[in-house]
Amino acid sequence: MAVGVHTTGFRIHDADVGLYRPVLQLAAETANAQLAQHNGRPFVRVAGIVGSTDQALREAAIARELGYHCGLLSLGAWRDATDAAILAHCARIAEAIPLFGFYLQPAVGGRALSYRFWREFAEIAGVVAIKVAPFDRYATLDVVRAIADSGRSDIALYTGNDDAIVSDLVTNVPVLVGGVRESRVFTGGLLGQWAVWTHRAVQLLDEIKAWRATGGDVPQQFLAFGASLTSANAAIFDAAHQFHGCLPGILEVLRTQGLVRGVWTLDTSERLSAGQADAIARVAQQFPELTDDAWVREHRERWLQP
Repeated sequence: MAVGVHTTGFRIHDADVGLYRPVLQLAAETANAQLAQHNGRPFVRVAGIVGSTDQALREAAIARELGYHCGLLSLGAWRDATDAAILAHCARIAEAIPLFGFYLQPAVGGRALSYRFWREFAEIAGVVAIKVAPFDRYATLDVVRAIADSGRSDIALYTGNDDAIVSDLVTNVPVLVGGVRESRVFTGGLLGQWAVWTHRAVQLLDEIKAWRATGGDVPQQFLAFGASLTSANAAIFDAAHQFHGCLPGILEVLRTQGLVRGVWTLDTSERLSAGQADAIARVAQQFPELTDDAWVREHRERWLQP
């Protein structure tokens, strides 16, 4: 399992005095307190890292100091840079902390990255994983093929494709490694969608891992569940309006569960789109098997105690 602190939405110019350190420290302390109750359960701490090389290096140093195992590197500040400049940046950060690559779709601040980019990215020794989230099947397969062509089998692939979560998790992607046909799989997911209905998401991942251990054909119920989840994600992430309301959409689900008071974000321009709240209510009613409302109600009072 992993705990992720993703700070892409922050513009922190001095990592030591800004929000970065207290956010990571709170998450680490919370994780440690929970892990103490589970007798050393394996757990990976992933810190989000953003900005220029200087800022990213400062954040990497803080993350290592606080016990994080790797850094999920956002390239939002590098949208107009050349591939060579981005790769040099990634290599510098990988010297400071094991690197978790991040392919983010252009609609929410990412950029298109080619097969060649990912092939060269795999040459960086410090890379340990990649979050693949271009919301594009062609681009997703480019990453898988590039990693396979590099000959590396030690880079974990995580899906960030909120529109194809289950499809990614149950697919054995065919690749050629040294002329030999093999396959690559997604180890798990780091997704905005899993910020809500999280209990059910954990159950789903456990069910998929149990199925993988059997080696049988993909159960039809996984495919049906995946289609339902994609439909729900369209409402939560506001796909109809180019994902403008994705963060308020996540908060709207949490608000209806009584976990937050409103859908406000640090960016006051980010609001629910017209009709989005109704769409979220509709999918929650249409697909109750996706939700964890009963579980939240069972624990909410304890969680919200001051």
